[in-house]
Amino acid sequence: MINHLGLKAYGKINLGLDVLRKREDGYHEVKMIMQTVGIFDKIDLIRTEEPGIQVETNLYYLPCNENNLVYKAAKLLMDEFHIEEGVKIKLKKFIPVAAGMAGGSSDAAAVLVGVNKMFGLGLTKKALMERGVRIGADVPYCIMRGTALSQGIGEILTPLPPMPQCQVLIAKPAINVSTKFVYENLHANDLKKEDHPDIDGMVEAIKRKDLYGVTSRFGNVLEKVTEKEYPVISQIKSQMISLGAVNAMMSGSGPTVFGVFTRPQAAEEAYEEMRFGQGADLAKQVYLTNFYNCKEVSNHGV
Repeated sequence: MINHLGLKAYGKINLGLDVLRKREDGYHEVKMIMQTVGIFDKIDLIRTEEPGIQVETNLYYLPCNENNLVYKAAKLLMDEFHIEEGVKIKLKKFIPVAAGMAGGSSDAAAVLVGVNKMFGLGLTKKALMERGVRIGADVPYCIMRGTALSQGIGEILTPLPPMPQCQVLIAKPAINVSTKFVYENLHANDLKKEDHPDIDGMVEAIKRKDLYGVTSRFGNVLEKVTEKEYPVISQIKSQMISLGAVNAMMSGSGPTVFGVFTRPQAAEEAYEEMRFGQGADLAKQVYLTNFYNCKEVSNHGV
């Protein structure tokens, strides 16, 4: 019997993000390159004799009830399999919140994996992914992890070869962005051909292990909305490139910006400058990490 699991929930960035159209049901059809990075939240899953789900977090403003995705993830499986015992979920956040890095979705994915293992439910990765989409469009990817092409509303996933390793500088300004606001103001069906990034070209470059072929095609159609509303995003991108990034781009609906570096020393110097130099006026949270290419569910730290 497993009474305790330590889980790692890894964040993601979008190497490319295109919105093809707004569907009649209100959802947006997307085409994205998803990439796991080495920043992760820590989750302790503890089995309890007392029925029910308890959630604790290190951030006072996060909900500890059914409004938290980790609660929803545990409840989904515990209800389906009629689990009469309870679980306590201790969530320690490191991934920036409301930052376009799928932190909440990754936390939910890790809890699905953990509950499945703790209670011996026997669900495959595919089965977990099928259930995960009920919680959020990014959850199936966060179960898969690694490098992947994401289509549909984000639930149609095609694994891709691992990205070549490099250094990734991540910076989040002191603002939060509403994903709903960004999509509502995108007017996806009115986009011009030149507005769409070359996602197919990125896929081919990834298959060739051509890092520069990927970075030269960086594109996020949501930047059209978010950068206009928050000019600091453009300033952070420019700052990273001036400090030696091969290229820089906003992740998801923002406001997080990431820059890719091929020289470790340049990445370290850029990190110091963004944390303590002129860049400190632009970014509230700064991390230096890399691509995390492990795809196996069994390596969620359990």
